[in-house]
Amino acid sequence: MSKRYNTPHRDRIIKTRVTEEEHADFMERLTAYGMSQSEFIRQAITGATVKPIITVSPVNDEVLAAIGRLTGEYGRIGGNLNQIARYLNEYGTPYNTLAADVRAELSDLAALKFQVLREVGEVIGNTETFKL
Repeated sequence: MSKRYNTPHRDRIIKTRVTEEEHADFMERLTAYGMSQSEFIRQAITGATVKPIITVSPVNDEVLAAIGRLTGEYGRIGGNLNQIARYLNEYGTPYNTLAADVRAELSDLAALKFQVLREVGEVIGNTETFKL
């Protein structure tokens, strides 16, 4: 009668290549922990914490600065459009229609600003970076 072990059936294989230095470090750890390679890797997998690496480069800084200038320009254009609409409203008909058109363009500008900021946030991985 053969002895049966109460271990899960493992049929998946994980392979990787390492440098000579990495291999030496790995073998030292196996000896220090008194584990087989398989057990060490299983322990490493279950205990591993994966942390995303965010790389900030000068290009990202330049892009963010350009976006800051662009959104500032959106704000100035929006302010100018708002002043124009207010001025047109003071003169009444026939300018009321034109004032409504200017306000519609102002709304479109705000929507475009929001879209740009949201897409940039998605690209850099942070949807909370920019607030309207």
